Amino acid sequence: MNTSRLTQCPNTISLTAETLGTQNLIKKPDRKHSMQQELTFTSDGLKIAGVLHTPADMKAGEKRAAMVVLHGFGSNKNGGISMAATELFESLGYVTLRFDMRGCGDSEGQRGRVICLEQVRDTQAAIDFLQTQECVLPDRIGVMGHSFGAAVAIYAAGIDQRIAACISTGGWGDGEKKFRKQHESDAAWKKFTDMMREGQRKAALGESMMVPRYDIVPIQTGLRSNLSPGSILEFPYEVVQSMFDFKANEVVGQIAPRPLLLLHPSNDTVTPTEQSVDLFAHAGQPTDLHLFANTDHFILGEGNALVIDLVSGWIHHHLPLKG
Repeated sequence: MNTSRLTQCPNTISLTAETLGTQNLIKKPDRKHSMQQELTFTSDGLKIAGVLHTPADMKAGEKRAAMVVLHGFGSNKNGGISMAATELFESLGYVTLRFDMRGCGDSEGQRGRVICLEQVRDTQAAIDFLQTQECVLPDRIGVMGHSFGAAVAIYAAGIDQRIAACISTGGWGDGEKKFRKQHESDAAWKKFTDMMREGQRKAALGESMMVPRYDIVPIQTGLRSNLSPGSILEFPYEVVQSMFDFKANEVVGQIAPRPLLLLHPSNDTVTPTEQSVDLFAHAGQPTDLHLFANTDHFILGEGNALVIDLVSGWIHHHLPLKG
């Protein structure tokens, strides 16, 4: 991970554990609540594109807690969930960074190569970047991820003690079990495993093959409109293998005693709900798990008042804004 230093931040004129690097900054016109800056930082020598949101009421020399927002599978920083999360955190007063993982959006890297552990390193590079910002309390940086990004957020928090708090929405902890549930019928599982065998055969020959998005993660037709414009629709096979092998369950217990919030629809048609339940079972304390009825996978983008109120109260309690 390589980052360079920015000298100054902008000065803008249920179930609970108890119950169970170069930066290029461009000022943009702001929404009501924050100053936005387009930027790049580096991860493994690649330029990673992001946007830093700084609350408009921050005073010169003030430091606050910060949140990093991780997008979902093959999505980007401008997707609906990333924007909803960013707008929530900035409205609560947090410095917030949303960015494109390598190979996605405006970031460098082979397009569509979204390897889990590489995205973990991109997340750590984002933490590196935020720790150089004068307006950020370096020991109060949290991370929030959705779906694929949630799995990455949990894994990053498990191995990196700098992450002070972690929020997962619709996440997963065991790639193989997730895929087995997503391709549940015998015919669907045979099609999926046949694809994997062919990908492995080609990989042994030093070749790759492209796999359509919905052959990897099926999404009902009616939900596909939730995908961000510019979402990737085809991926190299090694992405499938990376996801299959990825097990955030193995490190989620290392997050404690730092706080973890797991949110999931009670009947998620994309990522099986049992994945968050399993994460909870492997986690330490304090960990909170909340399942929500009458919602589906894109839980944070639906304007659900119960979800928003819960996240708002949780983050203010576990990651106070100021020192």
